[in-house]
Amino acid sequence: MLRIQLLSVFALALFALPTLAQPATAPVSVEVASERDITQVIQLSGTVTAERHAELSVATSGLVTALAVDAGTQVDAGQPLLELDAELAQYQYRSALAAESQAERALADARRRLEEARSLAPNQSIAKTVVRDLEAEVAEDEAALERARAESGYRRGILARHELKAPFAGVISDRSAELGEWVTPGQPVLTLISTASLRLDLQVPEDYLGMVDTDTPVAFSLGAQRDKLYRGKVLSRVPAPDPNLRTFLVRVGPAESIPRMLPGMSARAELRLPTGQRRVTVPRDAVLRYSDGRIVVWVVEEVDGVPTAAERLVQVGFRFDGRIEITSGISAGEQVVITGNESLRNGQAVSVYQPEG
Repeated sequence: MLRIQLLSVFALALFALPTLAQPATAPVSVEVASERDITQVIQLSGTVTAERHAELSVATSGLVTALAVDAGTQVDAGQPLLELDAELAQYQYRSALAAESQAERALADARRRLEEARSLAPNQSIAKTVVRDLEAEVAEDEAALERARAESGYRRGILARHELKAPFAGVISDRSAELGEWVTPGQPVLTLISTASLRLDLQVPEDYLGMVDTDTPVAFSLGAQRDKLYRGKVLSRVPAPDPNLRTFLVRVGPAESIPRMLPGMSARAELRLPTGQRRVTVPRDAVLRYSDGRIVVWVVEEVDGVPTAAERLVQVGFRFDGRIEITSGISAGEQVVITGNESLRNGQAVSVYQPEG
């Protein structure tokens, strides 16, 4: 009796094996593979630079007696930055002003005497030679006044050169002079960088340079803020290459005001380059890569009216906008699995659901 019961249980188990071996229906979500214009996205590192950058030096030699700024100081155009000892220059300027004033008085006196002589000439109360001599004296005094004015202007210019002013608004990035130091023309004493017009300098490989123009879309992030993207516009392409890297300088300007953007900051940029091709693309999540080198996309096919998973080996191209170009293996209009594809098996029945959101 026991043997008959065991045989019955064994028979029931054999009957149930095919049912147990059937793979369970897998829930998946799908999206239709579609043709799109292919965009090549290249990522580049860059540096924020200033359009105006100047190493300032004094216009005349002298001893530094005043420093109004330090590294990090914001300055306005025309703001005094540094002064040299101008005591001797001031004395020379005052002397020139005195000489100019004296020349003006001498000319005024000569003109007065000439007018008096001319008023007496019709009555022949004064010799004509006296009048001519006074005319010559007036001409000499006029020339003397011009020389005096030129000398005072020259001394005023020399005095002004003892003060260094900001040629444009910006921030002092470096100070290389100290109080009491003797400085000379051509010696950098301050470095001034404009923060009004900043740009991003990118080194673009020569293979891509011909695809870059002023209409090329650019997005970039600054420093460690990789999650914050800003829009940019290509300003110019510098034709001189870097001979060591075979790259060309492309300058990008921000499309909006960025208060935290400062010269010297590092940046990461993405340039979107149109390829002129239209190919099949699928969402990035549809593509699976295996350690043996296979690249796979799962599709949903109808087999006897049942949605069924099928594995496709594919070749991929460019990645852009969360999608991947498929160069072979998938046709436009096929349903590709984007979620639930990690553990699928060929021929497994699937149930398609609409993901939330």
